[in-house]
Amino acid sequence: MGRIKVIIMGAAGRDFHNFNTYYRDNDKYEVVAFTATQIPNIEGRKYPAELSGDLYPNGIEIHPEDEILDLIKKFDVDEVVFSYSDISYDYVMNKSAMVNAAGVDFKLLGPKKTMIKSEKPLVAVCAVRTGCGKSQTTRKVSKILHDMGKKVVAIRHPMPYGDLVAQKVQRFAALEDLDKYNCTIEEREEYEPHIVSGTVIYAGVDYEAILREAEKEADIILWDGGNNDLPFYQPDLHIVIVDPHRPGDELYYYPGEANLRMADVVIINKIETADSDDILEVRENIRAVNPTAMVIDAASPIFVDEYEKIQGKNVLIVEDGPTLTHGEMTYGAGTVAAEKYGAANLVDPRPFTVGTISETFEKYPEIGTLLPAMGYGDEQMKDLETTINKSDADLVIIGTPIDLRKVINIEKPALRVHYELQEIGKPILEDALKKVI
Repeated sequence: MGRIKVIIMGAAGRDFHNFNTYYRDNDKYEVVAFTATQIPNIEGRKYPAELSGDLYPNGIEIHPEDEILDLIKKFDVDEVVFSYSDISYDYVMNKSAMVNAAGVDFKLLGPKKTMIKSEKPLVAVCAVRTGCGKSQTTRKVSKILHDMGKKVVAIRHPMPYGDLVAQKVQRFAALEDLDKYNCTIEEREEYEPHIVSGTVIYAGVDYEAILREAEKEADIILWDGGNNDLPFYQPDLHIVIVDPHRPGDELYYYPGEANLRMADVVIINKIETADSDDILEVRENIRAVNPTAMVIDAASPIFVDEYEKIQGKNVLIVEDGPTLTHGEMTYGAGTVAAEKYGAANLVDPRPFTVGTISETFEKYPEIGTLLPAMGYGDEQMKDLETTINKSDADLVIIGTPIDLRKVINIEKPALRVHYELQEIGKPILEDALKKVI
């Protein structure tokens, strides 16, 4: 028999990691194609020969996901491996039905085949959905470890939207490194807070190579997980955040429920703005699937300098892009700030959108009257800038993890919302982290 022919379905993250850790040097398999979705403009490229190993001297083509049935037929495929995250079970099983109906096996790879073991203690911060509050939790964990006298090096879930060979291993230690690697808004949102706090952060494509570099300068590795994906590394402490604004999602999204079941620590975030019945539902779901986990209650209060300027204004709210799109949230920190500080009206961005931002609303119509900070490349960043400046808002409220004014030219008055994690009562994160130290 010949090699088993495989297509990997992905979104420029878990797909490449699954290939690197399980398929790249495995002569039982032949990966004939990647397919891509979720992230704009990642299809139509190649996973390059320089990263593909000896079995793939010509690299591997990346196709749009909607071509998958044609690809199955063209390459006489045996297996399709689903390799992206923050996806409802209905969506995953719809893909499974489609692939199975074409006569092909549908697979999900687990931690045993894909997690890499670190030589240093490793703390993983993950979530059950995009937008649960992973960023502020990661910042909090990093600060606690720094205060314990440990050299922390963070490694971020991949966002390889550019030259994959150049992005094999990336190290960010200064804000200038963001320009050096021509980072998108999405990358800056994740890397900048670490840099500002004095933490070196790595990212890229080849996560075993990244880990070995990070270990050279770290006492502790901090895995900063993206979407709601499983950690790429075997954690010594696995922290998972749940969101009571979306009760039940922790049991019905892939691989969020797996994260919840694997967690050593579960943080119920945003308690200060959630309904008490929804909080109770989340607590009961945690107990049902992971009764031994440490459960920490937490809030993510907002802070706005010159907040008094919001009162009575017509405001355009810019929220984190992935949180509003595949994260399916209908509000964020900017919305909370507008309501708290008395904005008169939320300006609908849809009459003012252009280009790729208009396309985003066509794909995700449920976004409504918020503007997602889409910035997966220069074109989207320019379209975002144009959309903001065309709007008839009195004031722009920026609810993204970074200050957008640093990367695009916002001509209107703008205020930025900050948010930090605050534990409520006991236990607290330090209790869990002391066990690892």
